[in-house]
Amino acid sequence: MVEYAGACWSEIVRQRARFSHALSSLLDWTHPNRRIFNRTGDGTLCTGIPSSPEADTPVTMAAIGSRGTVTEFRGFNADEDAQKLRKGMKGVGTDESAIIEILSKRTIAQRQLIKQAFKKAVGKDLLDELKGELTGNFEKVVVGLLMPSPVYSAYELRNAIKGAGTDEGCLIDILASQNNQEMRAIIAAYKNEYGKDLEDDVCSDTSGMFQRVLVSLLTANRDESDHVDQAQAVQDAKDMFEAGEARWGTDEVKFLTVLCIRNRKHLLRVFEEYQKISNRDIEESIKREMSGNLEDAFLAIVKCLRNKPAFFAERLYKSMKGLGTTDSILIRVMVSRCEIDMLDIKAQFQKMYGKTLYSFIKGDCSGDYRNILLQLCGSDS
Repeated sequence: MVEYAGACWSEIVRQRARFSHALSSLLDWTHPNRRIFNRTGDGTLCTGIPSSPEADTPVTMAAIGSRGTVTEFRGFNADEDAQKLRKGMKGVGTDESAIIEILSKRTIAQRQLIKQAFKKAVGKDLLDELKGELTGNFEKVVVGLLMPSPVYSAYELRNAIKGAGTDEGCLIDILASQNNQEMRAIIAAYKNEYGKDLEDDVCSDTSGMFQRVLVSLLTANRDESDHVDQAQAVQDAKDMFEAGEARWGTDEVKFLTVLCIRNRKHLLRVFEEYQKISNRDIEESIKREMSGNLEDAFLAIVKCLRNKPAFFAERLYKSMKGLGTTDSILIRVMVSRCEIDMLDIKAQFQKMYGKTLYSFIKGDCSGDYRNILLQLCGSDS
């Protein structure tokens, strides 16, 4: 009976997800100019994929966030940048410094205009040309920078799923850190780019309670109000305590119901009440009660709710500490957050680990790969 109820619950969530983002897909992605609308720091909407210069709607080239190290380049000229990139790829060899100088100092919206200008002037796709000129991790960074934010997230999710094995860490990093609007844009971009439903692909590569958590996140239906219900916060804390620490075994559904649905301010109050009831921090209890991908998913949700820049600072630190570098994590975080909150991530990194992010990257990477990451990181402060 429990398994049957669980299966019914999963199907309800799956159907709700399809319904909830169907309208968003039509409005945000299938627009004639294929615009993705992103909210800037002052609350206005800007286009992640600018329309053509001939379009009636003016193009906003501002960054998609207000705390990034990459900001709108003043005196921007897409035609001039396109010509400089073309010159950097002509003849024998490639001028990597020109590529770094331009692409690391333009917003996503500005890069889309450069792509348009390059195709108009040269008759070739800039991304394809750069792929033919570059290799390795440097190429991966450049490829990521040339994609609009939702498309890049969809691209990373697709790579995490396709082929042998699954990069569960990538799924968690992306899906646990989005707001509803961002999630819907990613789902629409995935459908547009790959002709498949992201939820279906995630479900085909995951299982159990971990799958159910990801499906719940993909519904993009978290309450995003600021309302805090004190009585409900106490009850939510009590429910999670009784589902975990207070019993033999763990009822993970109770954690899912609270952590994937309630709004951020309410959950911060829940975490305070949980500490009072259990004498443990919620993160400590998750570590005690769960394991593997499910533990990682719930921890990521809690950490992003508490302090998203600190979450990404930790991911960057773990990608570089010890022997070797987990370049996939390093690249994904640097590319995806440089225009949003990299200033805050840098501050958290230094606070948490006593060293600057800049110094870590400088000591852990090399060549053009290091140079472009350092540009995205910003100054050593």
